[in-house]
Amino acid sequence: MRGVLILLLGGLGAQAHAANVSYQQEVAPVLSRAGCNSGACHGNLNGKGGFQLSLRGESPSTDLITLTRDTLARRTDPMHPDDSLLLLKATGRVGHEGGPRFSLDSQEYRIVRDWIAAGCLDDAPARPRLTRFEVTPASQLLFEPADHVRIEAQAHFADGSRRNVTHLVTFEPTAAGIVNIASDGTVTRLRSGELNVLVRYLDRQVAVTLAFLPKRENFVWVDLPLSNPIDRQVYAQLKTLRLTPSPPADDATFLRRAFLDAMGILPSEEEARAFLKDGSANKRERLIDSILARPEFADFWAQKWGDLLRNEEKSLDQKGVRVFHQWLRDSIASDKPLNVLAREVIAARGSTYQNPPANLYRSLRDPYSRAEAVAQVFLGIRIQCARCHNHPFDQWTQEDYHQFAAVFGQIDYRIVENKRRDRLDAHEFAGDQIVFLRREGGLKHPRTQELLAPRLLGSSEPTKESDPLRLLANSVDRVDNPFFAKAQANRVWYHLIGRGLVEPIDDFRVSNPAENAPLLELLAKSFADNGFSLKSLVRLILSSRVYQHSASPAGTNAEDDRHFSKSLVQPLEAEQLLDAVANVTGTKLKFDGFPAGTRAGQVAALAQERRSKKSAEAERFLKSFGKPERLLTCECERAEDVGLSQAFQLLTGEMLQDMLSEPENRLGRMLKEGKQDAEAIESLYLTALSRYPTTEELTRLVAFVGKAKDRRPALEDVMWGLVNAKEFLLRR
Repeated sequence: MRGVLILLLGGLGAQAHAANVSYQQEVAPVLSRAGCNSGACHGNLNGKGGFQLSLRGESPSTDLITLTRDTLARRTDPMHPDDSLLLLKATGRVGHEGGPRFSLDSQEYRIVRDWIAAGCLDDAPARPRLTRFEVTPASQLLFEPADHVRIEAQAHFADGSRRNVTHLVTFEPTAAGIVNIASDGTVTRLRSGELNVLVRYLDRQVAVTLAFLPKRENFVWVDLPLSNPIDRQVYAQLKTLRLTPSPPADDATFLRRAFLDAMGILPSEEEARAFLKDGSANKRERLIDSILARPEFADFWAQKWGDLLRNEEKSLDQKGVRVFHQWLRDSIASDKPLNVLAREVIAARGSTYQNPPANLYRSLRDPYSRAEAVAQVFLGIRIQCARCHNHPFDQWTQEDYHQFAAVFGQIDYRIVENKRRDRLDAHEFAGDQIVFLRREGGLKHPRTQELLAPRLLGSSEPTKESDPLRLLANSVDRVDNPFFAKAQANRVWYHLIGRGLVEPIDDFRVSNPAENAPLLELLAKSFADNGFSLKSLVRLILSSRVYQHSASPAGTNAEDDRHFSKSLVQPLEAEQLLDAVANVTGTKLKFDGFPAGTRAGQVAALAQERRSKKSAEAERFLKSFGKPERLLTCECERAEDVGLSQAFQLLTGEMLQDMLSEPENRLGRMLKEGKQDAEAIESLYLTALSRYPTTEELTRLVAFVGKAKDRRPALEDVMWGLVNAKEFLLRR
């Protein structure tokens, strides 16, 4: 009798323990940890094997119904919990395409089995909700021979309780092959590298930054006097990482780099001579100030904004493109604060000819594309993933997405006229359009068809404003909005340095932290403190020692391409390259609809290709070298891949051959002026490379030209060699 009582009491204790298992806080996380609800498995849009779960467990209540009331297969069996199909497949005792997910003796098995045995109950409404999720360490550097670190996760609940949930979280490394992550959170080095590990529990996720680095035994740090705040932040990180910074670039390299990065052009021969001759200590600072005041600065950055704001001819027509481009250029030239520019674009309406920023909504013709573009360009947020499901790597939910899209739901337009040339193309427009806000209506929820209340990203409450666009426009630069200043500072840093602090540069999210977070904070604060001035931010970056680093490796930084220890070598962009070739050859480019001599960096947009019209040579060159069609609101549209068409353009292209042989080009003028071979070669070097030829280069080239029967073809060969040289084609 006593034995029976002991067994009975033991059984009651087991049931009490099983009944205490939380479906939402334990079972659902186990399914996520095992990968059951991933997109490659049962979280797929159509499920797998007749069994479908919500993607990454974003709808636990729906999953509970699927697990307990599925009539096609017995997923859970409270009477015989060990025979539940859910457990049989997860442990590999029944054939499972996904293979075993956990073992019979694992904690995961015990949790799910106990929950099934207790009756597959949902959580009681009174169960304390999760209020805070902490992961340690937030970041860790490990130099050889150190090879592992353990990540721990703590969940804090509304009743004040705290619980270690390391055994329930999902670990997702952002780079493959660098580490192995054990079930207890131990991360072990497989090879040297840097990565983020996304730690996910319920609806919370935290990124842990890890770096498994070589020993770098020969590292020696030399303290330098640093006056620029950028340098202090970057050098502090380099010292921690045991990376040697490269020395400053020489004057010729800095001159050419600054002209290309800030204006998209090469310095003239005269400018190169003057700068190289100048011996004053502050000549670089004076050069930077002069660059910011030049019209080419506005041309260059207007092109950048035109790429982002979809300034293309098919949707906007020729006049729309030109007035939009001119508005952008005038805004940059006057150093209009970028927060003001953003507000004017976001809240724009009226005639697209008379109020150029309204052209963005002419190019983007539905609420969803408008919402995605504005979030990506002005806030650095890619919310596209949240259109169909909660964002898998960020905080944004489907409701966030659709309610933000509703901000743009009342935008409408009236076509004043449409004189399109291609009657079969419904996407072509030629004529003015009026953008306006409807007083009634809006965006409906795709499932419920109920009218959505507009809500800004990051806000917990829908807006009651009658003009949500203006509310959004006025919110971009608020102190409590961290996105705008960081996104724009990161974008400018990317264009000047060659790599963003956040990469991709318009993809700010929890799982994608900045490479140097204090530096990004500093840039954003400086940008805001200086009235969101583009010129002020460019001046700060160009003046830094970090920007002026040489591209040559030094000490331990040979393999580094992400911490700004040396300058990044990059190919010239399409417009930069074509303008540089025209400058070296001394010829004028020809673009359809523009006067001869218009630089590629001044063209508002490429002319639209039609069935009856062939692109001009210059336009084909730009397309070949990756100039974007402006069909996306993303820097990624600009192609950087090297291909045969590019090689043919430079080696044997008809346009280049015409530029080289044109009688009145730079060579023709030099020969008329009676320049000697050495003078002509020196002039070409200063024009193409912003430096004098070395003694060896000059000696060999003078000998080459001197042996030729005809000077002109020989000098053309020298010019051809320069524009095909790596030193010319690359920004160093």
